[in-house]
Amino acid sequence: MNPFDLSGRTALVTGANTGLGQAIAVGLAEAGADIVAVGRSAPSETAQRVESAGRRLHAIAADLSSIAPVSEIVAQAVQFAGAVDILINNAGIIRRNDSLDFTEQDWDAVIDTNLKSAFFLSQAVARTWVDGGRGGKIINICSMLSFQGGIRVPSYTASKSGLAGLTRLLACEWAGMGINVNGIAPGYFATNNTEALRADETRNRDILARIPAGRWGDPSDLAGAAVFLSSDAAAYVHGTVLAVDGGWLAR
Repeated sequence: MNPFDLSGRTALVTGANTGLGQAIAVGLAEAGADIVAVGRSAPSETAQRVESAGRRLHAIAADLSSIAPVSEIVAQAVQFAGAVDILINNAGIIRRNDSLDFTEQDWDAVIDTNLKSAFFLSQAVARTWVDGGRGGKIINICSMLSFQGGIRVPSYTASKSGLAGLTRLLACEWAGMGINVNGIAPGYFATNNTEALRADETRNRDILARIPAGRWGDPSDLAGAAVFLSSDAAAYVHGTVLAVDGGWLAR
């Protein structure tokens, strides 16, 4: 038996329409999982790629800037698949400004999307598992700024540091119930969120100089880590945050 096989399982992936979320959804589908894709826009390209892998995708339009849609997301996912087996908390936004000038609006927007919604979606999915007497897998998409400070992104750093802490707390509470809660901390990946960094010649050069692998990550580089943490191969892995960073933290 292949411990990495996800056949017969369903993964709920937030922010699955582009970038890292799309790559994770496709990777899980290639390992055998059906996908419930949650996002503000239609995941048309993701659906094509999931279906090309021979799996089903159900799209749910929702804005996770508040927790209002959480219960409906879980209800729709369960109606589609019978049960959710894997939750990937990937939806996230970023706001950039000097900390001296940072606004409450930009603080709240990022914290609400990146941290608050991730907690309450985890809670809602975990309740279905506990009520059903079964376990499941939760993977929180953290960041290098779960470990480091960064600059000009105070609410993003706070949210991703909080998400790493939440990963450990939920693991402590839920591991005994058969629920694995872990995180993945992507390094510097070529996505919409990092477009401003890559367009800044000085910042781009400085970032590349510190990455031992010598390149920005491609979203597909995350797929293997997501499949591992979603699979039976990670049955005894609880509360870890796995860095997928080209060696950034090792330097």
